[in-house]
Amino acid sequence: MLQVKPRVKNAAKLSLWLTLPLLASVTLAGCINSESKPEAASPQAAQQQNIDFGFIAFGDSGYHTDYLKKKQFTPARKDLQEFVAFEKNDWFEDGRVMSEFTPPPSEYISEVGSMIETSGMYPVAKAMTDYCHGASCEFSVMLGDNIYPDGATMGIDGKDDSTRFDDIFTKPFGNLGEGNPDYRIYTALGNHDWNTSRAGAMAQVDFMENTKPFYMDGIFYSVKPAAGNGDVEIFVIDTEVMLGGTTVMEAELNPDGSEMKVDEIDQPDAWTKPINHAEKNMAKWLEQGLKNSTAKWKLVIGHHPIWSTGGTKFEQARSLRKLILPSLCKYADVYFAGHEHSLELHEDSCDAVFGENHNAPPLLQVISGAAAKQRGVHSKFKAYQDKTYKDNTALYAKGMIWGFSHIQLTDDNAEITMHTTPNSGTGEVKLDYSYQYQRRSSIVNALNEVK
Repeated sequence: MLQVKPRVKNAAKLSLWLTLPLLASVTLAGCINSESKPEAASPQAAQQQNIDFGFIAFGDSGYHTDYLKKKQFTPARKDLQEFVAFEKNDWFEDGRVMSEFTPPPSEYISEVGSMIETSGMYPVAKAMTDYCHGASCEFSVMLGDNIYPDGATMGIDGKDDSTRFDDIFTKPFGNLGEGNPDYRIYTALGNHDWNTSRAGAMAQVDFMENTKPFYMDGIFYSVKPAAGNGDVEIFVIDTEVMLGGTTVMEAELNPDGSEMKVDEIDQPDAWTKPINHAEKNMAKWLEQGLKNSTAKWKLVIGHHPIWSTGGTKFEQARSLRKLILPSLCKYADVYFAGHEHSLELHEDSCDAVFGENHNAPPLLQVISGAAAKQRGVHSKFKAYQDKTYKDNTALYAKGMIWGFSHIQLTDDNAEITMHTTPNSGTGEVKLDYSYQYQRRSSIVNALNEVK
C-alpha cells in the first residue's frame, strides 16, 4: 500500500502542526525532569479514542443506459470501430494528448441503434458492497449527478420517475450497509440533477428524504452520523444553486492547455438560481455551521470541485473558491466533490485565505466522481495548472476508470484510499492509491488561540 506524507513547506512547519494540538490543550506547570519516568496512561485517557470507522464516497453515479438523450447516440455508431473513432475525435477536439487516448467501455443498444458508453453504475455498486464486507463502512456520501442526463423529469421524457428512482437508486445502492439500521447515504445534488426543472430536483430530494438508506434534509443541510457519536459532522451544500447566484465565466483552453481569456458568461438555468433568503445565504450558513460545530471532524460535501484536472471546470472552480474557500480553510477538515468523472486528491495551501506566511495545514479535497462515467485527465491543462497555481497541489489524479473512495477516520487522522474496478464489469476491487491525512481543524483552532 502506498503511503504518502502530507505536503509541508518545511520541516519546522510540520513540527509546529504536530505540537500545536498539545499546546492548545496542555498547560505546563514547571520543568520536566529528564530522568523522570513517564506516567502510565489512565484508563480514562485510553478510552478517549472515540472515532475509529470508515465510510464510502462516490459520485456521478447516475448514468444508466435506459435513460439517454438523443445527442448521446447521434450520430449513430454502428460498431466498435465507429465508436472508437467518434471518441478519439472528441479527445482530439478537447485538445488532449492523443497518445494518451483510451476509449471507455462500450456496448450496442438496439433500441437506439448505436454503440454507446457502458455504465459503471452497477459494477461500482457491486465493488463498494463487496469491499464493505471486509472494511468499515458506516455510511456513504453521494456527491451529486445522481441521475443522468436530466435528473427527475416529472415524466416529460416519457419515463416514469418512480421507475427511474428504482433503477438508479434502489437497485444498485439500496443494499449498501445492509444489516446496519443506522446506515445512511448522505446525498448532495449536482448540475444534472437540476437539468429539467426545480420541481424535478425537489422530486429527487423528496425520494431521498423518505427512502432509507438514502438521506437528505432539503438541498443543503448538516447531519451527525450515528457512528461518529457527535464527533463527526457533515455539511452538505448545493453548489449548483450557489453558482447559480454568482457569475461564472465560460471555460475554454488554448491549444497548449492554458486557460483562454473569454468574455462570455456561463448563464445558469433560471430555476437553479437561489430563490429565497436561505438559498441566497448558503455560504454564510456553511461558515456559521462550521464555526459553531462541536464535532472533531468537519466534512463538507458538494458536487463541484474547487480544483480538478479535466480542463473544462476551472471557471466554476474559480467562482466556487470565492464562495466557500475562506470557510473551508478556517474551519473544515476535508472537502468532498464529484463533477469530474475521475478520482483525484488535491491540497489547497489556503494561502489565498491566510496569506503566504501562515502555519495552517493545507485543506484536502477528495474528488470521487467515477461511479458510472469515465473522463480523462487533461494532462496539458494539469501541467499548466501545476505551474500556474501554487495554492493547489494535485496529489493524485486518475481518469478513464470506474471507482470510489474509502475514508477511514480516527480521532485525529484519516486514511483516504482510492479504488478502481475493471471495465469488464465484474466488480472486483483494486486499491490504486492511499494517503494519510491529519485532522486540521484542531490545528487551525490552536493557531488562532496562540495568536
